[in-house]
Amino acid sequence: MESLNLDEKILNREKRACFDFFWNETNTDKSSKGFGLMRDNTLKMHENMCSIASNGFGLGAIVIGVENGYISRAEAQARVLGTLKTFRNQAEHEHGFFYHFLDLHTGLKNPNFYDVPSIIDSSILFNGMIVAGEYFGGEIKSIGDEIIARADWNWYVNPENKTFYMGFKDGKGFGAWDMYAEQLMQYLLAAGSPTFPIESAVYDSWSREKVTYEGYEFMTAPRNALFTHQYSHAWFDFSSVLDKDGIDFAENSRQATLASRAYAINKADTYKTFNEHSWGQAACEGPYGYRAYGSGYDGITDEQLEQDGTVAPTAASGSLVFTPEISLDAMNYMANLAGVWGKYGLIDAYNFDVEPAYYAKGFIGIDKGITLLMIENYQTGLIWKLYMQNEWIKKGAERLGFVKK
Repeated sequence: MESLNLDEKILNREKRACFDFFWNETNTDKSSKGFGLMRDNTLKMHENMCSIASNGFGLGAIVIGVENGYISRAEAQARVLGTLKTFRNQAEHEHGFFYHFLDLHTGLKNPNFYDVPSIIDSSILFNGMIVAGEYFGGEIKSIGDEIIARADWNWYVNPENKTFYMGFKDGKGFGAWDMYAEQLMQYLLAAGSPTFPIESAVYDSWSREKVTYEGYEFMTAPRNALFTHQYSHAWFDFSSVLDKDGIDFAENSRQATLASRAYAINKADTYKTFNEHSWGQAACEGPYGYRAYGSGYDGITDEQLEQDGTVAPTAASGSLVFTPEISLDAMNYMANLAGVWGKYGLIDAYNFDVEPAYYAKGFIGIDKGITLLMIENYQTGLIWKLYMQNEWIKKGAERLGFVKK
């Protein structure tokens, strides 16, 4: 048998560990109203909390599990079909958008958290349903299509400025997706909807302003947390297209990732956790709680970033398809740091700038999910292929004016 090189070993080891999170951290009680719901994270205090975004990544994970021989197709189909029936029949939603956090056993919104029907988390969930539907077909595809078609995207549009609201509370929209962030998937899904398609003005409504750092130029959300450059790209292969204005979103993510590493190198004298191998900020569980850690760019200070030296391994691994050489280097380095490998692979975060050194105790579904999908896309392109063959996604890209390079 051909031996694996170091990079292949770390990718396969991390990939299996990520899959195990989704397969194990799931309600598998067939008599439960929450069958198939997946945990947000492994912390004991959140043991009854499902994240619908985790479920979206998890549906993709199950497909990856079959393709890699971790589970049989039959057991995967049974798990996916039961999960989709839970979302169709039980999970709480408004106008087709599910609440961000659900009770793992009832499917109702979690009473212990301020919560809203979430457009971005529902989008990630829908993406997982699309991938599963394209892979398994049959009843899985028909139920997934039924669920996605319920989403009234225009209900989520602010009629005054055509931006998507960030959330709804007590029947009123609040906030705005008015800048670049992780929401590109929303426009593709909404434009391709067979029931409630949006007008192209919604895609045009958000700012395309750029920032720079060390010669790298890119659009970014405040703080430049790398997950904002990754989540939509896990599903749609933006490297193959340009938008109607010629924007190359894959190159934008590459530039942002390179800037993030450059920031860590430049700040290595300030934060001992940072170096050329130890870099990357994203939403993670740091020493002071869950935070969307970011990396700097011209004009923003460490104080504005609330920087404390935390590194999130998912930031480097989630950018694998954009910057394979430096991402693989970081993954290998981190995997060999004492305390940075756990039950489900690379831990959520670490920080050597606090006393004692900090190692995250919980594993978070969305962080394991983006890592898993990006590894698979890097190795085989599986998730991209399935997602981009979907008729609704192809229609959405066409309506928004995306063209092949």
